[in-house]
Amino acid sequence: MFDRRKFIKSSAISASLLAIGKSSIANIIPAPLAAPAAKPLVISTWDFGIAANHAAWGVLSAGGRALDAVEKGVQVPESDVKNQSVGLGGLPDRDGIVTLDACIMDEEGNCGSVAGLEHIEHAISVARMVMEKTPHVMLVGDGALQFALENGFKKINLLTPESEKAWKEWLKTAKYAPVMNIENKLYDKASPTRLPGNQYNHDTIGMLALDAKGNLSGACTTSGMAYKLHGRVGDSPIIGAGLYIDNEIGGATSTGVGEEVIRNVGSFLVVELMRQGYPPEEACKEAVMRIIKKKPAKAKEIQVGFLALSKKGQYGAYAIQKGFSYAVCNEENQSLLIPGKSYY
Repeated sequence: MFDRRKFIKSSAISASLLAIGKSSIANIIPAPLAAPAAKPLVISTWDFGIAANHAAWGVLSAGGRALDAVEKGVQVPESDVKNQSVGLGGLPDRDGIVTLDACIMDEEGNCGSVAGLEHIEHAISVARMVMEKTPHVMLVGDGALQFALENGFKKINLLTPESEKAWKEWLKTAKYAPVMNIENKLYDKASPTRLPGNQYNHDTIGMLALDAKGNLSGACTTSGMAYKLHGRVGDSPIIGAGLYIDNEIGGATSTGVGEEVIRNVGSFLVVELMRQGYPPEEACKEAVMRIIKKKPAKAKEIQVGFLALSKKGQYGAYAIQKGFSYAVCNEENQSLLIPGKSYY
């Protein structure tokens, strides 16, 4: 027969024992420590990333948002007429037209992109405006230009006399054979000089940043392969290929022949590998190996590199060929240039 008084008494004793147990456990296991504040950090592809990082660091060191930092940072090579793989002064397509591709992604997974954009110096800022002012992710060609002009961007001529001269020189043979790692060969640092017009690069700047709040953002911008078919778009403006950010895990960006990056959804792959526990460099290496395994003969003739940054501030890179470098900027060193490891 059920005894209500015994049940209440038993319940009271059990509750007391449970309270004592919790108290004892609390005395044994200390309360979790507050997570240490994140240390701001920005990394980017190639040696021209050093100057870009400096601009981004001005935002990060003042406590600014990673998204603002990467936009500010990549605007530097976009405006540098000596850099003929990004923005103003970029080498044109085979019709003599400079077209720009760019994308940007923030800590919340918001992203914006433009492709085949003509006449606008800062493609990255148009991409950000696509992200923030429209329900879309990507605008292309005439539509991207129309959107930019309607939102206050100024129309300019992106083809500089130097790039036009190089294009006309290229037309003499019209040979399409990108030179690997030419980003590090285009200019002598003491006295910038152009290589002959039949040599050209095929590259970009990809930038990843971690701010003081521990949030990640990334940006990627390029004038694409020189002397490409008009309308060609590489990986740089494609979310998941040229750039990907997951604020729980990390971010990745790519450089090199965009077609191979697109085929492997490269930057997304790197981040997913980090999710599985790969350190940044090893994640980049595995993504490179996927490309090599699929097309081993072609891989010997092209360059693709990946750069990654984890939520914890770890970073690393890996490329198919030697010659890829990346720039790092933090509290300790604002001008660090690191040679990336490679398969060949």
